[in-house]
Amino acid sequence: MLPAEVAPADPPVPLVTALGDVTFYVPEYMGGVETITVMADMPRLQVVQLLTAGFDNVLPHLPSGVTLCNAGGVHDASTAELAVGLMIASLRGLDDFARAMPSGTWDDGNRTSLADSRVLVVGAGGIGRALRSRLEPFEAEVVLVGRSAREGVEAAGRLPELLPWADVVILAVPLNDATRGMVDGAFLAGMRDGALLVNVARGPVVDTDALVAEVATGRLRAALDVTDPEPLPTGHPLWTLPGVLISPHVGGNSSAFLPRARRLIAAQLERYAVGEPLASIVVDPLR
Repeated sequence: MLPAEVAPADPPVPLVTALGDVTFYVPEYMGGVETITVMADMPRLQVVQLLTAGFDNVLPHLPSGVTLCNAGGVHDASTAELAVGLMIASLRGLDDFARAMPSGTWDDGNRTSLADSRVLVVGAGGIGRALRSRLEPFEAEVVLVGRSAREGVEAAGRLPELLPWADVVILAVPLNDATRGMVDGAFLAGMRDGALLVNVARGPVVDTDALVAEVATGRLRAALDVTDPEPLPTGHPLWTLPGVLISPHVGGNSSAFLPRARRLIAAQLERYAVGEPLASIVVDPLR
């Protein structure tokens, strides 16, 4: 059984009161900023274990000398599943059908199949690999793009020639200096007419104004689990533009989360207790 102060719970348990004694800290999943800034009150802190894959929001508050681990593997299945769902819903018009139901409109017609589609996955980490394993049984042709070329993965430098090839482009990259604003006007202009952009990465990976401009012409479509800004304000054009499908950043927030999170924390605590190397380290003060 995990100690209550490090085990994910529903409803969340309160933070431990003896902050000065904390050496291993697991911030609440999807908690407020106070669950991050509280690290400043933990003078003995050695390890922060996140329950998210993304960690960009934690870096400004991470105390010096503290090891930071993300939730590698915890969200791969759930996020890939949502990306496939968004893709199929957008390609086959499920969102249009749902909007037509209240008026009783029979909105039939030919739609795009995932079968025989060419899918470019930008990001070759756990989520990217999970996407490929799920998309190939749909008889889609899948290409993964990573920072560098390796077996089964194309280098990011090939994006300009791969973008016009793809019917669907899925973003599954972390947010960092290299990826912030990566999907700009030039990137979008390189996508083929009628292509679908799916973002399950982070909102700021995409230049929102550039995306709005492209989608507004009807040339591209978008299925977004993340946006910039987020939450997306009421009245933002993305809410009403034809060809846009939005889910409220729920890629990892499913029934698959809790059992995987518990297994991760238990394994990390065991490693920590016996001095073994931790998994999924994203900030290592010893390097």
